[in-house]
Amino acid sequence: MTNVHPTAYIAPGAELDADVVVGPFSYVGSRVRIASGTRIGPHVTIQSRTTIGKDNHFVGQCAIGGLPQDLKYAGEESALVIGDGNVVREFVTINIGTAAGSWVTSLGDRNLIMACAHVAHDCVIEDEVILGNNVLLAGHVRIESGAIVSGGVAVNHFVTIGTLAMVGGMARVVQDLPPYMVSEGAPARARGVNTIGLRRREVDRESIAQLRDAFRRLIADETPTALAIQEMEAEKDLCPETRRLISFLRDMERGFQGRYRESLRRSSGDVRA
Repeated sequence: MTNVHPTAYIAPGAELDADVVVGPFSYVGSRVRIASGTRIGPHVTIQSRTTIGKDNHFVGQCAIGGLPQDLKYAGEESALVIGDGNVVREFVTINIGTAAGSWVTSLGDRNLIMACAHVAHDCVIEDEVILGNNVLLAGHVRIESGAIVSGGVAVNHFVTIGTLAMVGGMARVVQDLPPYMVSEGAPARARGVNTIGLRRREVDRESIAQLRDAFRRLIADETPTALAIQEMEAEKDLCPETRRLISFLRDMERGFQGRYRESLRRSSGDVRA
């Protein structure tokens, strides 16, 4: 049977698999669905239309599925979807989506969200992402798989942080940050290749060397990015990581103030891209 502490409250209508653990003084709302193996620590609030997968751990004092901090939100039936194997630490807040966005805030699998981080409405966090302490994500932010966002980073709405990117602590992120790069500063800029992260993911040496060359030619040099992209695309035997980097930078060039998905919203009204 579900292990629910006597001081916890499970609202009628909530669906919890048999081995879900709910700690002292926690609250689970009526439209919440929680799959097997998930553990909920003390003083956790989970509400709204929130679906949670298997083997997650909400350590304590976090607020999951709260209403968007968005004046345009009008009570629509938006949602939060969380995958499997995530760890959500103390005082984290994750809000549901909005009708003006994708209707859904989503968190994939095996992510670590450290203490006091905030994930706003309509954000998409893919898989194996780490958000450090006090990271603040505005609405509609996308964090691609394997990215690490260090403590105290503040991210502007509609920003995309690319796969296996590393963002240094206290950065102010106002435009998209390319994949496979280390970025830092206020505003944050790519400073080099995330070689440690790439090696941990067993990316081969030749691909890492090619990414270093791509960083120099596409980002560090004074050649206009559009021209550098054109020159590099003409070359043969580009590895998948370099092709992904080129595609990402091309989108940034087309974006509104360096935010590609915000340019889509301004041109078509569609913020789900």
